[in-house]
Amino acid sequence: MEQPNTIGLDLAKNVFQVHGVSANGTVVCRRQLRRAQLLMFFSRLEPCLVGMEACAGAHHWGREIAALGHEVRLMPPAYVKPYVKRGKTDAVDAEAICEAVTRPTMRFVPVKSAETQAALLDHKTRDFLVRQRTQIINAIRAHMGEFGVVVAKGIQNIERLIAAARNVPEAARAAVDMLADQLQDTQNRIDAVTARIAESQADDPLARRLATVPGVGAISSSAIAATTPDVSAFRSGRDYAAWLGLTPRAYSSGGKARLGRISKAGNRYLRRLLYLGAMARISARRGRRAAASDATPDWLDRMLERKPVKVVAIALANRMARTVWALIRGGESYRAALA
Repeated sequence: MEQPNTIGLDLAKNVFQVHGVSANGTVVCRRQLRRAQLLMFFSRLEPCLVGMEACAGAHHWGREIAALGHEVRLMPPAYVKPYVKRGKTDAVDAEAICEAVTRPTMRFVPVKSAETQAALLDHKTRDFLVRQRTQIINAIRAHMGEFGVVVAKGIQNIERLIAAARNVPEAARAAVDMLADQLQDTQNRIDAVTARIAESQADDPLARRLATVPGVGAISSSAIAATTPDVSAFRSGRDYAAWLGLTPRAYSSGGKARLGRISKAGNRYLRRLLYLGAMARISARRGRRAAASDATPDWLDRMLERKPVKVVAIALANRMARTVWALIRGGESYRAALA
């Protein structure tokens, strides 16, 4: 077999599709590989360019294939889709990946290290447990509503709701107690993983510097430090904010520019953390409890007078993202602007 110069690898759980071309674009390899055959196949090849779509297992295979001497490039699946000619098969997808990886304007995703993935697993676990806690609270609230027991919304009122369960029939208390115990156990697990995230954040110099930004706490700074790739891939802070989906979605045609809602591209977890941090800053501003390091009181007050609160929160999250980009690029800590 002639040695390929570029390979497109379509990933799966057990069956992988390989599409390889030579330096002049001639197809020299098109075959399926089982999971146990994949590394053996690449170990027999001379170093070449390997393209893959960024997915859950792509970073693992990227590390393994790169260790064999190949150059690995990961691409967002949405950027590969336009290169699919017709239909949807593994062979067609591998060919599209092989074509897309050679494009000079293609954007690539850095391969994460095992340590980075481990740090992000704590965040994913915490996010999953928080969703479970919300489901349990909603279940308790719905069951109590069937017996006419209703309290104000919010996790801070859940103790009142559980205390009011004493008024339900005796036969229903066992089920409510079981849900209450499950809620307490979930909360304990959330506290444990949150403490673990805080410990790792305290040991990370970058995360400590990012935590100096108003609205960015231990969880947000740890997630940003573990998720954000090399900022040299972004020309400006606006590009970084756009990568997070915090810029308007553009739909322009015929010389008419139309800007809609935020694009919601990129990492939704980071976007949500920045949004929640922005809402916290707005709440503090409304209560006149803003931190002394918050350098945007005048701008924020003017925006709150003119725009809805959630629109202002997105705009503030965009500014926070640009500040984060500047701190990562410059290697500095946040300094509030002088009045």
